[in-house]
Amino acid sequence: MLQEWERLGVPLLRTPREFVTELHQRHLPQPGTTVVAVLDPEHRVVASASFGVRPQFSDGWDHRNALLGHLRRVTPHDLRRISPSRTAVLLRCRDGGPDWTEQDGAWMWALRAAAELHGLRCGSYLTLTPAGWQSLGDGRRGRNPHAGSWALGPIHTVTELPSRIPSGTGSEHPALPAPLEPPVAPVTSLNAIRALEAGRDSRAIRRTATR
Repeated sequence: MLQEWERLGVPLLRTPREFVTELHQRHLPQPGTTVVAVLDPEHRVVASASFGVRPQFSDGWDHRNALLGHLRRVTPHDLRRISPSRTAVLLRCRDGGPDWTEQDGAWMWALRAAAELHGLRCGSYLTLTPAGWQSLGDGRRGRNPHAGSWALGPIHTVTELPSRIPSGTGSEHPALPAPLEPPVAPVTSLNAIRALEAGRDSRAIRRTATR
């Protein structure tokens, strides 16, 4: 598969180190993250998306569908053009050694298929491992960034909320007592109400007769 990829003659990245660094700064990929990017004719990144894939989805067809779905979300297709002018490039962050694996082969096929279905050229396939980054098929590589570089990125934390009590007051406001709930009237059946009304009428009749 790697030899077949080399024979495809995919367009090489002009500055692969800068390209990988830019994608890494945008997405901070961790092992298990895939980043797909679209380059314009000047090799500038015009769209990109990062996503994770569940381990049970390891087939090239699954990868193709995932890539195609994210390409459709981030950029329109070029199917109406006579020849593609933009290029799809894939960066896969994974654990393990930098050598080619069968999963790399599945992702390479998926990149070719998804790019064709979206009207794009198939570009480079890069991996990000603990050893660094490399562009499979042309031998270019570097040590940084690597699969663990995401931990060196900026960490966004939740800041502490300011106190509601103005500073310098010296004491806290006493807590207000909870409002008392109004008493709930007991539930009385309709027959009981009628019996009470009948008793009141009989007492009124007796008082009238006595007078």
